[in-house]
Amino acid sequence: MDLGLKGKIVVITGAAGKEGSIGHTILRSLVEEGAVPAVIDRNNRGQGYVDKIKQEGIDAIFCKTDVTDPVQIEKAVATIAEKYGKIDAVINNVGVNDGVGLDATYEEFMDSLKLNMVSYFLVVKHALPWLKKSKGNILNIGSKVALTGQGRTSGYAAAKGGVLGLTREWAVDLIKEGIRCNAIIIAECWTPSYDTWIKTLPDGEEKLKAIVKKIPLENRMTTTQEIADVCLFTISERSSHTTGQFITVDGGYVHLDRALLTE
Repeated sequence: MDLGLKGKIVVITGAAGKEGSIGHTILRSLVEEGAVPAVIDRNNRGQGYVDKIKQEGIDAIFCKTDVTDPVQIEKAVATIAEKYGKIDAVINNVGVNDGVGLDATYEEFMDSLKLNMVSYFLVVKHALPWLKKSKGNILNIGSKVALTGQGRTSGYAAAKGGVLGLTREWAVDLIKEGIRCNAIIIAECWTPSYDTWIKTLPDGEEKLKAIVKKIPLENRMTTTQEIADVCLFTISERSSHTTGQFITVDGGYVHLDRALLTE
């Protein structure tokens, strides 16, 4: 299916994760569709990704940015808009489950909110004049933790809950502008970070088996490609009448009847 993304300027934050991460997979999928990715990330790995994309004949730009710094975000968006003269979509993909719990300091809690939620607000705020011109759209990457809680991660849970709130708020705010806003909710997705976490556990393999056993559809983890495919469809005109939605890509992990787990 041609998603009609060729030549679209797509701002994506957090796309400089390790190869195989959600951000990196979305980035590669954008390239395959012929979109022009504008990467906002603090990791220098992003420059290497963009250089490789350019070698493939697709234009791209990397703006090294600490998304907890409002000035850097404003500068990054301005740089992208100045180069291309338009912005067609924003994918807010930053997310670090940082373990900032009730025992954290005020500063640690606020830093978690700045990274995992406030950055979303600032990227959209500065991209908005360009999104209005293009009648573009916004996609926020969320987490099941916003709906289920997890324990010992108050900052991340509060931020991701806020991201869902902002998604609906922006959908309402921008409906007269013809701008859509949606969120993808992720649960158990196999990423390099997930693999690293499992390997830190003394009983990692058993823990992984226990988690996978609770995923109703096919008893397997969601792949990053499955996340990326839904993301690209959602920002495309193939999803032109979808706004204010929380799209859960998790094999039924969060919402389906627990009776499915009975052996």
